[in-house]
Amino acid sequence: MDFSPSMARNIELWPLDRLIPYIGNARTHSVEQVGKVAASIIEFGFTNPILVDTNDGIIAGHCRLMAAKKIGMKQVPVIILDHLTDAQRRAYILADNRLALDAGWDNDMLAAEMDRLQEDGFDLGKIGFSDEELGGIMDGWGEDDESGGDESEEDIPPPQLQLLSQATFGY
Repeated sequence: MDFSPSMARNIELWPLDRLIPYIGNARTHSVEQVGKVAASIIEFGFTNPILVDTNDGIIAGHCRLMAAKKIGMKQVPVIILDHLTDAQRRAYILADNRLALDAGWDNDMLAAEMDRLQEDGFDLGKIGFSDEELGGIMDGWGEDDESGGDESEEDIPPPQLQLLSQATFGY
């Protein structure tokens, strides 16, 4: 069975006051995190659009919205996810945040990349790591950690898709 996931086809610019935060959002954002995201937007641009539903509700991007407000932006890029059921939308709000937590770091690669950035004169404080973390990375802490970033592409298991009939998807 061939599977073709739904994809966004375009990005729109919306005014901040059009976006409606999800009242059931279980993810929290500290003032420090919002500040880091705001600094990232200033340095790199708004590179990750906010995901919204067809009723202007935020699915993913609550912290990015707070950061945009903090730096005085008037509009942000959004992607409308119009293919999700209500249950899928609520589940994706959780999945989007949870799945990112399973990522790890290749500590040697991370330290090498930090070294290269430092050699280029880039301010490492702009990439979200605390001074303590930066010091530890540069000093080689965590070299014995199992970071979860060592898998080759062949080692990654296939997605666990529940096989559903075409009628379930409506096509």
